[in-house]
Amino acid sequence: MARKRIAVIVGSLRRDSLNRKMAKAMMKLAPDSLELEIIEIGGLPLYNQDLDNDNPPAVWTEFRERLKKFDGVLFVTPEYNRSMPGALKNAIDVGSRPYGKNRWAGKPGAVVSVSPGAIGGFGANHHLRQSLVFIDVPAMQQPEAYIGNAANLFDESGNLTNDSVREFAAKFMHAFAAWVATNTAGK
Repeated sequence: MARKRIAVIVGSLRRDSLNRKMAKAMMKLAPDSLELEIIEIGGLPLYNQDLDNDNPPAVWTEFRERLKKFDGVLFVTPEYNRSMPGALKNAIDVGSRPYGKNRWAGKPGAVVSVSPGAIGGFGANHHLRQSLVFIDVPAMQQPEAYIGNAANLFDESGNLTNDSVREFAAKFMHAFAAWVATNTAGK
């Protein structure tokens, strides 16, 4: 069976982001059936339809072309003001435009929200899921992943140190691999 290529989109742009650390930890825990790659979103100019006519920004075109090559997508995001970060929403918009050329469509996805707070980014997780419905990303329903108190989960090198979170993350990644396999069968 061929490995499925998964784009990993990290919603936080911060260099020492807890979300980036969690994404990397989850990538290490993924089964061999998945090949995961972080796709950077920080350099994408804000989406403006006026720029998307004959000569869109090259970085938009590159991002869109990269997305086409993946079989699925894993979103790992913080919560900003009870929603997803603007950079993540912008990446969704850039990838779904121009109208009729949605690069996200049909790619099975999953959402992990990571926060230093106790509720684990619940608001961001659900706002992101609302956008995924519209851009036709079938999002894995279970298990849900709201990782709270994340500032206490990593050592100085960014390694995940909490055994129960590591076990949950491994189960999540195996469930995601099954979700991807089910939703890409015959493609």
